Amino acid sequence: GPSCTGRGSETQAPSLMMILEALCVTMPDVEAESSTQPEAMEEDEPLFSNLDLFLFTLIAGLIIYWFMSRKKAEPIPEFKAPSTRETSFIEKMKKTGRNIVVFYGSQTGTGEEFANRLSKDAQRYGMKGMAADPEEYDMCELSRLAEIDNSLAIFCMATYGEGDPTDNAQDFYDWLQESDGELNGVNYTVFALGNKTYEHYNAMGAYVDKRLEELGAKRVFDLGMGDDDGNLEEDFVTWREQFWPAMCEHFGVEASGEDSSIRQYELKEHNDINMNKVYTGEFGCLKSFETQKPPFDAKNPFLAPVIVNRKLNKAGNRHLMHLEVDITGSKIRYESGDHVAVYPTNDTAIVNKLGQILGVDLDTVISLNNLDEESNKKHPFPCPTTYRTALTHYLDIIHPPRTNVLYELAQYATDPKDQENMRKMASSAPEGKALYQSFVLEDNRNILAILEDLPSLRPPIDHLCELMPRLQARYYSIASSSKVHPNSIHICAVLVEYTTKTGRLTKGVATTWLKNKLVADNGHKSTVPMYIRKSQFRLPFKASNPVIMVGPGTGIAPFMGFIQERGWLKEQGKEVGETVLYFGCRHKNEDYLYQEDLEEAEKTGVITKLNVAFSRDQEQKVYVQHLLRTNKEDLWRQIHTDNAHIYICGDARNMARDVQTAFYEIAEELGGMTRTQATDYIKKLMTKGRYSQDVWS
Repeated sequence: GPSCTGRGSETQAPSLMMILEALCVTMPDVEAESSTQPEAMEEDEPLFSNLDLFLFTLIAGLIIYWFMSRKKAEPIPEFKAPSTRETSFIEKMKKTGRNIVVFYGSQTGTGEEFANRLSKDAQRYGMKGMAADPEEYDMCELSRLAEIDNSLAIFCMATYGEGDPTDNAQDFYDWLQESDGELNGVNYTVFALGNKTYEHYNAMGAYVDKRLEELGAKRVFDLGMGDDDGNLEEDFVTWREQFWPAMCEHFGVEASGEDSSIRQYELKEHNDINMNKVYTGEFGCLKSFETQKPPFDAKNPFLAPVIVNRKLNKAGNRHLMHLEVDITGSKIRYESGDHVAVYPTNDTAIVNKLGQILGVDLDTVISLNNLDEESNKKHPFPCPTTYRTALTHYLDIIHPPRTNVLYELAQYATDPKDQENMRKMASSAPEGKALYQSFVLEDNRNILAILEDLPSLRPPIDHLCELMPRLQARYYSIASSSKVHPNSIHICAVLVEYTTKTGRLTKGVATTWLKNKLVADNGHKSTVPMYIRKSQFRLPFKASNPVIMVGPGTGIAPFMGFIQERGWLKEQGKEVGETVLYFGCRHKNEDYLYQEDLEEAEKTGVITKLNVAFSRDQEQKVYVQHLLRTNKEDLWRQIHTDNAHIYICGDARNMARDVQTAFYEIAEELGGMTRTQATDYIKKLMTKGRYSQDVWS
C-alpha cells in the first residue's frame, strides 16, 4: 500500500527553535522598548531587571518542557514505509536485467500510458524495458546508462501550459538546463506529445531531443511529434511501428513474433476481507477521505463542500454554471489566476451497464497485482477495491479507447471478423487507420459503445480494468480572489453534452458531475475532491500597471478573480492602473455571464472600460478581436507607453490565435512596424511576462 508516514498521526514535539521563535514573535517589542531607555545607567541599577529574570525563567521552563516532551513515545504509524526507495534507475536496471528505460513527462496520463506501452513492447523484441517517472529517480545518473550493454533511453515528453514541462518533469528540465554532464555513449530517442493549436507546440519534447544531443548523447531514432489536435494515437502508432524495426537493426535483434497479449497484472479476488482495508475512491492513503489531513495535493485532495451552485445563463440551450466550494480550515492558499483541480466520478448508469454487459458482480473486492515484482507501480489503481469503485473513481471509461486496448481485447471476440477488425485498427496500415478514425474517433465510441456494437466481444472485466487509462483530475481557472474570498474557491464552467453520430448522448464527465453537486443533498453536504495547481497567470506586481483582459465565454473565469483583486487593492488605497475587460458571448439576453457584477464593477470604477461583443445579436458576427481593433489607439497607448499587461483566457484553437493577430495588426499600424517586427514585439512581451495566456482546446 502507499506509504502514509509523513502525513501519519505522529504528534511531533515542537522543536526548541520553534519555541524560541514563537517567543520572539509573541514579544516583538521587548528589545525595542529596552533600547529606548536612557543610555546613562544609574550605578546602583541591579545586573538583571525584573523583565530579564522573567524572560530567563520562562526560557528555562520552556527548555525543560521541550526536553520532557521529547521523551514521549511516538505512536507507531499505521503503514510502514518501504525502507529505502531505489532512486538509481541504473542499479534497478542492472539488478533486474533491463536495457531499455522509458521516461515520461505526463500531466494528464497519456505520456505515462505511451511509456508503459513502449516498455511492454520491448518484450516482443527480446529486450526488457521499464517505464520510469523522472521525478522518482536521480536523473544525473543518465550518463551511467552506457554501463549497460545495448541500452536505450526513450523519453515520452508532453508539453504543458505555455511550452512548459509537466509537473513531474520540472526537475529533469531544470537539470538539463544547468547540466554540463557528459552523455557520451548514451542512446536515446524522444516522442513528444503536444497540440498544434498552442503557441509552443511540442516545445518540451523538442527541447529534450536537442539538449540531449548537445550533451553528447546519441539520437538513435528521429523525434516523434504527436498532435492531440489531430490524431495523437495515430501519430504514436506510426512512430512506434517505424521505431522498433529500426531498433532491431541497430541492436541486431529480431522480433520474437510474440504478438499475443502480455498481461501486466494478475487478478486476486478477496472473499473475506475486512472492508476497512478496501479503497473506496481515495488516491493515496486508505481512509484519507474520512480523516482529512493537510497538506492537500494530487495524492491527497481536500473534500471541499459545495456552498453555491447556480446556473449563470438566463436562456438558451446550454448550461453555464457558477460553483463555490468551501476551503475553511484546510490551510489551502491560492492566488488569482491559479487553477483548481477536481476529481470527478463517472456516471453510475454507465458503470452499471458495463457490469451488466460483462455479467459481473461489481461489488466483488479485487486486487490487480503487478507480475513484475520489481516495478514501482504495484497496482494500476489503488487496491484492494471493488470493480464498481474502480470504474467509478479510478478509470477513464468515457474517452474513446486507444488502439492498444482494442488490440489486447481482440482475442476475446468470438466472431473472427470482429477480431480481425480490432487488430486491424491497431495497425499502421492505411485501411486500419481509417477504420479506427471512423469507427472509434469520429463516431465517438467509448468502451461501452464498442461492447454494445460488437456483441461477440465479452472480455474478462479484470483485463479491461488493467487496460483502461486512469480517470484524470480536471483543471478550472479559479474565478475568485483570495484577498476577497480567502475561504472559498469559485468555478465557472459550461456543461458538455452532445449527440454522437451513432445517436448516443455523450456527457462530459466532470461538468455533468459538477452540475449535479447540489448544495444540500438529502441533508448531506455535497463535496468536491480538489487541490490547487499554481500558475504563471498573475496580476502585475505593480498595481499601477494597466491590465487588458480578453476572456470570452467561460474564459471570463480568472478575470472575475482579477477584478475582485483590483477592487480590493483600490479599497486599500493603492494606486490602481486602468482595468480593461473584453468579454464576448452569443446573445446579450442569454449568456452574458456575470452581467450584474461586471456592470457594477464598471459603475464603481474598478473596471475602467467594459467592452462586450455579442456575436449573434446582429447580422454580422462580432467577436472580441473586432472590439480590440475598434479601440486600437487606446490599446497601443496602454501597451507601448503605459506598460500594460495583456491577459487572454479561453479557446486556444480560434480565439487566442485571432486575438494575437489583432495585436500584431495594431502594432503594425500604430507602431509603424512590419509584420515580422510586430510578431517579435508581441513575443518580447510574452518573454517579459506582459502577454500571458490561459487557454485550452
